[in-house]
Amino acid sequence: MKIGKVQESVLKRSILNQIHTRREEILLGASVGEDCAAVAVAEDEMLVMSTDPITGTVKDIGSLAIQITVNDLASAGAEPLGVMLTVLLPENFSEQKLRYLMAQAEAACAAAHVQIMGGHTEVTKAVCQPLVSVAGIGKAKKGRLVSTAGARPGMDIIITKWAGIEGTAIIAKEKEAELLEHFPQRFIDQAKRFDQMLSVLAEAQIAVRYHVSAMHDVTEGGIFGALWEMAEASGVGLEIDLKKIPLRQETIEVCEYFGINPYELISSGSMLMAAADGNTIVRELEKQGIHAVVVGKATQGNDRILYTAQERRFLEPPKSDALYQVV
Repeated sequence: MKIGKVQESVLKRSILNQIHTRREEILLGASVGEDCAAVAVAEDEMLVMSTDPITGTVKDIGSLAIQITVNDLASAGAEPLGVMLTVLLPENFSEQKLRYLMAQAEAACAAAHVQIMGGHTEVTKAVCQPLVSVAGIGKAKKGRLVSTAGARPGMDIIITKWAGIEGTAIIAKEKEAELLEHFPQRFIDQAKRFDQMLSVLAEAQIAVRYHVSAMHDVTEGGIFGALWEMAEASGVGLEIDLKKIPLRQETIEVCEYFGINPYELISSGSMLMAAADGNTIVRELEKQGIHAVVVGKATQGNDRILYTAQERRFLEPPKSDALYQVV
């Protein structure tokens, strides 16, 4: 199998189709495009859970691991509460590096008001670089849970911030020496600072307040992957104006240099939403300094179309993230 997310056909055939046991307390379970699960714990409240590893980089792995899981919880409309960490380390990893990794994780938790509740730390020959996997838990009131599967025909499709910002930051850090041969230091420093935009907590809270119907944080597979997953989970088609998908100039130039597709680049910090009135949500986000744009609509049927003034083409199922072609 290829590096990256397991292909959707394999996911359905060999993972989801093997899950048969059901419990009535489980309100949201494993499905294509869903990043969280939800469990009813009281008449009006549920626990929301998510889990994710960081595998595409070793730079800032502590903070990235926390941020990704917190974003998953926020995209389900939940308030993040705590995390459990599994930290697997190679034999040559020093205690000083471990302390730094944990300091990063704690700083990210403090920023999101989330507690590290526990976990497991191990040195093992099974890994050649540090691997951090985070299980997160949050809470949400019944009726406020937002899933990836909530898009309906006619709804506006919204993207917040810019596609590819996480991947751009990772590449700028991992490949700084190479990039310095072609770009000025200030350009690379600006790209590295994209890691300061990776939280989607603020936009998730605004979107829930204004009755968003579906949310999906744009992670591995980039915006193309996230669009496909939302459409697949919701059983809808899409008509997306490719030129409206927001990109930063730094992302465009870094992707051109390495010959990769910015729309297939890991994009934490960007949120994909579906809403009956996307323009209202965009206005409220912009009032809070969060860039957002309506890029198209959900449609009847299964056709997922990307169009420009010159051409129309079909969106394809998610591919291996473009980041893996570089780092």
